[in-house]
Amino acid sequence: MNERKDPPQLDFSRLKLKSRQQREHKVDISALGRTADKGCSFAEWFDALPDFLGARELRRTVDAVVAARRAERPVVFAFGGHVIKTGCSPPVVDLIERGVITAIATNGSVPIHDLELAETGTTSEEVGDTIRDGSFGMVRETCERMNEAARRGADGRGLGRALGELLNAGDAPHKHFSVFAAAARAGIPATVHVAIGTDTVHVHPEVDGAALGAATLADFHTICAVVARLGAARPNRAGGVWLNVGSAVVLPEVFLKAVSVARNLGHSLEGMHTANFDMLRHYRPTQNVISRPVQPGHGHAVIGHHELLLPLLRQAVLERLES
Repeated sequence: MNERKDPPQLDFSRLKLKSRQQREHKVDISALGRTADKGCSFAEWFDALPDFLGARELRRTVDAVVAARRAERPVVFAFGGHVIKTGCSPPVVDLIERGVITAIATNGSVPIHDLELAETGTTSEEVGDTIRDGSFGMVRETCERMNEAARRGADGRGLGRALGELLNAGDAPHKHFSVFAAAARAGIPATVHVAIGTDTVHVHPEVDGAALGAATLADFHTICAVVARLGAARPNRAGGVWLNVGSAVVLPEVFLKAVSVARNLGHSLEGMHTANFDMLRHYRPTQNVISRPVQPGHGHAVIGHHELLLPLLRQAVLERLES
């Protein structure tokens, strides 16, 4: 057996030390949270949050949204189906009706859940149960209605607008919860970005692929025009805000391409802020939403559940806008 050879010991007495007064610090007592009083207002409670990490990013997002609306720049709410499935339609509809959200963009699952909630008051099935017997997604009415919206939207108005108009013109008992109906009433862009094969309505023999493709392409052109306005109207003024909520792949990719189109056509996006709200950090939202498209310090990540964060965001924005 070879004899053990330990490395020579270091002389710790030679370490170069400095006073802590010379050190830069990341934590300052002024940023600590405060204990709000029982029965306090929401504004008092929100202001009492610590000024670190998620709370700081949420505040910065709120500030960016408020500044964008005061500067009359767009606030785009781009989101996936779980926003609807976690009961967050009401705060989104409210922000549309108040003129805070000026455009919405979704993947293909959102209009399905939005439509079903509006017409029946229910949506979403237990996939783990229905996938085993092949009944997952095999409902007739939703496909028929989405086909109708796609055929209307193929005329150039787009899938999102066509669905909102279809709901508003009908007798859906819960259409006041529909984000697409609210967007159509408010006259704001509502775009749907479909990836063929990802949504239940695509499995039906009646699906009109040509209409669906034409409608979603029209929506892509619309969202490019929206993104082109996200830059500040004048130097040193606030730009618009792109909020990516619960979409890990489709909408971050759509946003990146829309940013490229806008800049290629000569639109400055300086001053634009972006934020990603989700339960986990994902690669594409991190790179394609809060990192690559914006200048340093203008991308914000807020990690948490939609059903908590979105009501918080709504209330905080309204408090700041009305103060």
